[in-house]
Order: sequence, then C-alpha cells, then structure tokens
Amino acid sequence: MKPIQILLVSAFLLLSANTISAQYGNGYGNGYGGNGYGNGGRMSQMNSGMSQEREKPKEIPVEVTVGKIIERLKTAVNLDELQVIAISNILTESIRSQGIIIKQENSQADKIKDMKALSEITDSKVMVLLNKDQKEKYLSFAEEMKNPKKSKADKKSKKESKKESEE
Repeated sequence: MKPIQILLVSAFLLLSANTISAQYGNGYGNGYGGNGYGNGGRMSQMNSGMSQEREKPKEIPVEVTVGKIIERLKTAVNLDELQVIAISNILTESIRSQGIIIKQENSQADKIKDMKALSEITDSKVMVLLNKDQKEKYLSFAEEMKNPKKSKADKKSKKESKKESEE
C-alpha cells in the first residue's frame, strides 16, 4: 500500500506544481503575462496611459473663456448685443494670439513684451466700440482683471470700514 500512496502523493505534487507555474507564465499561454503581475502587463500599460493623460491638462476652448469674460464685462460695462458680438470676436482673436505667443520658442522677456503689446492692441480695439461712460467702466474692469487680489483686498477693507462705521 505504501508504493500506491507514494505514487498518488507524487502525482498530486507534480500536478499542483505544474498548475502553479502555469499561472506565473511558465507555460499554458503565459497565464499571468510572465511578469508575475497578471493581465499580460495590461494593467501597467493602462496606468502609464492614464499618467500621460494626467500630465497634459485639457485645454479650455477659447469660446468658453471668451464667454466667461464677456459675461462679466457685459454686466460691468453695460454692453449692448452688438458690442458683445464685436468684443467677443476681438477677445477670441486676442486669446488665440496669446496661445501662439506662449508656444513660440522666444525668451521669456520677448514673450512678455509681445503679450503687453497684444494687450494694448486688444484694449484699443475694444475702446473704439465703447461710449464715454463705458470706457471709464472698461478701464476699471481691465484694472481689476490685471490686479484681482488688490481689488478683493479693497473690497474687504471697505466692508470692514462699513462695519466699523455702523458700530
């Protein structure tokens, strides 16, 4: 009876060892991809693909950016619909030009100089479309856009001074 037991135990060990090695890529179609991690390396490929996607932020369409600016400008300056359309076109052109300037292989100083020039050109094109009252409002709006932190600090200080005067 002992030889039969030895034979059965040996067969069991042989089959189980063969099954274990097949799961780690040593046979039967490379079960777990031969790298010990499974899925033929597909998980690592998916992860590397995801990390590449995360590295590049999605670009916001120009029209969306212009729409947000126009909504704020419309209320701040009291634009009519014709002005909204004309200024939208000017801003769209300006933002696209900014993208081109940023992608150029110039020095940082040249890029800053080009951006300032573009900003001045854009402002002058917009100013042509506005009446006297709107021009004043536009200039204050543009200043607020350039220095948003200062305007928020000014608003806070104004609120605090109002609270103090009320007390």
